[in-house]
Formats: sequence, structure tokens, C-alpha cells
Amino acid sequence: MTKLDGFDFGSVDEDFFNDPYPAYRALRNMSGPCHQPDGSVFVSRYDDISKILGDYKNYSSDKTIDFKPKFGDGSLYEHHTTSMVFNDPPNHTRVRRLLTPFFTPRTLKALESNMADMIDELVDEVEEKENIDLVADFAIAIPLTLIGDMLGIPGDEREPLRAWATIILGALEPALSQEQLDIGNRAVEDFKAYLKDLIIWKRSRLAKREETDILSTLLADHESADGLTELELMHNCIFLLNAGHDTTAMLISNGFDLLFRFPDQMARLRADPSLIKSGIEEMLRYESPLQVGNRRTKTEVVVHGETLASGTFIHVGIASANHDEREFPDADALDIARRPNRHLAFGNGIHTCAGNSLARMEASLAFTKLLDRFPTIEQTGPTVRPARARFRVVSELPVRLAM
Repeated sequence: MTKLDGFDFGSVDEDFFNDPYPAYRALRNMSGPCHQPDGSVFVSRYDDISKILGDYKNYSSDKTIDFKPKFGDGSLYEHHTTSMVFNDPPNHTRVRRLLTPFFTPRTLKALESNMADMIDELVDEVEEKENIDLVADFAIAIPLTLIGDMLGIPGDEREPLRAWATIILGALEPALSQEQLDIGNRAVEDFKAYLKDLIIWKRSRLAKREETDILSTLLADHESADGLTELELMHNCIFLLNAGHDTTAMLISNGFDLLFRFPDQMARLRADPSLIKSGIEEMLRYESPLQVGNRRTKTEVVVHGETLASGTFIHVGIASANHDEREFPDADALDIARRPNRHLAFGNGIHTCAGNSLARMEASLAFTKLLDRFPTIEQTGPTVRPARARFRVVSELPVRLAM
């Protein structure tokens, strides 16, 4: 059993929230997984994590056991054990099969023109201001508008969605206060109440075939053998909205933060805009939106030379894996032309993020259009990060839109 100066993922401090990478480097240099006070283990090396994420037969994503002591019997428990991401086959397979058609290359290609127009309109809006918060005024607005359109949520009803999503995803942090738990349960209940009313309205329009959004399509398939129950429908819509806008906003805001921190790479991208695709992959590697996932062993397994018993809870250090020098030479340098770049920001195997192509498309358009319009954009204040360890969140990023 190996420990690292008492490293406890459940009680990390402000220094870790701001810069977790020195701790991850030390964890990777240990002789085995880092055992936690609660009996779980933290795994930090790329090869181990790639294998764990890709092996659903020996590692479970199901959270019915693990979330019970964390959430009790409340709405957060219901949500996080019903949505697709925290399920194993065959249920995961059934739900993913229903959702995958909305994220195919053909479907996304049809969205691209409208997405580009929407981002152009947003750039027009921010152009009227000299100074903006790049997070609130730009990074959040793009994916929230897009996933809201895809789900068929009326534009004038989207205001509370961001707050609900932040609270519900925030509940996945390692430690929660009773107040945070209560607020999280209320957020799920409020979201469900809104969706129940929306579902009633959309059902009334199904016969006219007036709606082609995700929610309406899933409702139309509700009676099929593999269709979603109403509870599954609500919780997977909550999941799609949360995952579809929060993590993409993290990608865009972290990406700009990186370009400001590495001005040579900003200059490189401006000189050669064709580097945007590889640049986004490098941003995903360097500041992975999901920093730490988790799995539970189904059988006795060997990880980093150590045997772990069946039922062991594993913290999967995705951000650490993406900075592993064994896989990424000069891993702490930002290289927007890095190749190969087999990062694990979107996971691996059957749980690879279904919306990864959509997120890449949104980010590509966001960076291209903002940098084209404002070639001398500059940061005017510090990047502000909240106390979040599981996700890499930027809450404020003040910039001046010099032209």
C-alpha cells in the first residue's frame, strides 16, 4: 500500500484547485496506485487509465453502490444512477443506441451552418463591448444555445438551465456539504418539473409532426420495446444538457486561457489557422474538462503492478494521464501541432463521449471566429477558478476585444 504525503482526493486544497498537475506528477512517480483514506485508490498513469476506461468487463461505471452513501435516496441519486453515463451494458448500450443518431457526422454537418451563424451573431453582440468576461459572454452562450436548440427547449425558457447544470455537475465533486446536497436535490427536482411540463407540451404536437428535436424524437419512440421510460427520458435530457454545454464551455474557456498563457502558441495559431484542429486536441489534452472519472472493479485486477480486490473504487486521473511524460514528451508544454496526441479527454471504449465531435465542431468555430474578428484580443485580469477538482472549470476570464 502506497501513500503520497497523505494525499486525499476528498480533501484537496486551493493550490490543487488552481494547479493540480504537480500533485499528479508526483502520483505518477509512485510505485503503485495511491490508496485513499476511504479505501479507494487513485490511478494516475496513462497506460493504466487507458486500459481501465476501455475495459467495461472488468471495470464498472454503474454507481448504484457508490452514490448511495454520497447522495442518500434523494433526487441527485436518482439522476446520477439513471442517466446513461453511469450505467453498464446492457442498459448503457440500449440508451446510447437511441441517442447516437443525433451525433452522427451527417447530423452534425447539417447543424454546422446554423451553428456558424449563431456564433457570428454572438460575436456581433460582444463586438459592441470593449471588455467582456469570455466565460459568461461567450464560452457558455455557444453550447447552451446549441444544445437547447437540439433538445427543443424554447429560447425564452433557458435562463435557469445553466444554474441547474452547474449545481448538478458540481455534486459530483469528491466532498459535499449538507447545504450543497440540499441545493443539488432541489436543482434536479426543479429541472424534472420543468421537463414534465415541456414533455406534455411536446406530446400534444407529436401527431402534427411539427418537431424534429431530440426530445420530440425520443417521445415518438417512447412506445417501442427499447424506448426510454419517462424517468429515463427526463434524466438523460438533463445529462445531455449538462454534458452538452458545461464541458464544452470548459473546453472553450480553458482553451483561451491556455493561448493567453502560451503567447507563442497564440501567435502560431494566428499565423497558421489550419492548426486549429490539432490545437483543440492539445487544449483537450492539457486542460481536460473532466479531470477525474471513476470505476469500480468487477473482478480482481492488477493495476500498476498491484492486485486490487473486486469491488475496489478507483479514481481515474484522466488529467494526470494526459500529462504523462511516458505518452506525451514535454507534456507540460503546450504544442498546438502535437502529433501523435492520443489524449483521453473524451474517455475510451464504450463510454467515449457521444458528443465529442459536436464539442470539437463548436470549439473550432468559436476559436476561429473570435480570433478572426479580434486578432489582438488580450487578457485583462486573472483567470478565476472555483473549488472544483473533478472538472476543470473557469468561472471568469476578463478580456479586451481589441481589433
